Amino acid sequence: MPTSDTIISVENVTKTFILPTEKKGSLKQHLISFGGGRKTKKFTALNNISFEIKQGEFFGIVGRNGSGKSTLLKMLAGIYQPTKGKIKINGKLTPFIELGIGFNPELTGKENIFLNGAILGLTEKQVIDLYDEIVDFAELKKFMDLKLKNYSSGMQVRLAFSIAIRAQTDILLLDEVLAVGDENFQQKCFRYFDQLKKSGRTVILVTHDMSTVKKYCTRAILIDSSKLLLNGKPEMIANEYSLSMFEPSADKRSSPESNSGDDKLVDIKEVSRIGNTDKVLTVNDVVNVKVRYLLKTSTKHYCGYSLIRDGISVAEHNSTEQITLNPKKGNNKSVELIMPLVNLQPGSYELNIAFFDFNKQLIGYSSGFIKFIIDGEDPTRGGVLKIDSEWLTLEVHSR
Repeated sequence: MPTSDTIISVENVTKTFILPTEKKGSLKQHLISFGGGRKTKKFTALNNISFEIKQGEFFGIVGRNGSGKSTLLKMLAGIYQPTKGKIKINGKLTPFIELGIGFNPELTGKENIFLNGAILGLTEKQVIDLYDEIVDFAELKKFMDLKLKNYSSGMQVRLAFSIAIRAQTDILLLDEVLAVGDENFQQKCFRYFDQLKKSGRTVILVTHDMSTVKKYCTRAILIDSSKLLLNGKPEMIANEYSLSMFEPSADKRSSPESNSGDDKLVDIKEVSRIGNTDKVLTVNDVVNVKVRYLLKTSTKHYCGYSLIRDGISVAEHNSTEQITLNPKKGNNKSVELIMPLVNLQPGSYELNIAFFDFNKQLIGYSSGFIKFIIDGEDPTRGGVLKIDSEWLTLEVHSR
């Protein structure tokens, strides 16, 4: 039941859309559909969603594309109405949902500031007083007399966001605001997020950036396939979201990916974790992996691994310096990999295992069977490795 400090209450909300299942390409088809013959189907975008947002919370909404986030946001903004259930908002809300809403491409940037400001409830005097501040934040001073249709998408989102944050409302609704801006603009947004947290303003943020969720959100929810899966601490929500992006998960696969066939001399039977089986790890953990395989011929061979993050191999190693395996034909064999996670930055990783002959020809591999998250706050600036370094201050003597 909502309490006195509840600013948004979502109670058993369901949203269903009626979608056509066939195209109407002729006048006859239009007339048939007008008479009730049109074929449709129901699509449930949200199914019995309930949660509350307290005054002053920095609230994250997380989920895959197509999970129902956009529908929920548009209902919070009043664009859609629930099919079932209730949404109660105790305060004025500023939505920043989609790029270009409230903008006129035929007007200049300056004219759009006044237009968008009026839509957000600002008076002309307030817009005049805030004008320089808006332009400076958006970094578009040279372009204010240019028509908006000539702006890049990044320029438009900077201008729209700069206007939206000036509205004096109780709740700020932000949808993927960092997805279009460049790095400099993103850092400016992060500094603004810090100000929002200190001011105690209520913010609802939708993002696919889990480091932002962990750093700024005080609470978050995870939505998947139209249902609310989790509601709780942002670290837990971020980790669960990252794990969900691994699907289909390793434990749901029956055999290694693309490693069998006559052209492969190694038939990999199983790749499994031993010891710590948690999927959320820390930099102090060690990953132990056991690979069970069948060598179809007595070819001498060696094995190696590639550690993948965001589709890029960040670490590789092979066994040639340690062991040479030469089992008899038909023998089942296994090899164990011990891999400390020291120096890896937080993020999502997967491990690929491969076998090669001594001519460096691939004879078998397993792709993405072992997947895990290294927990922690993502680095503000690039890199996947944390290398302890030292900066020394040197004195410069002028002549």
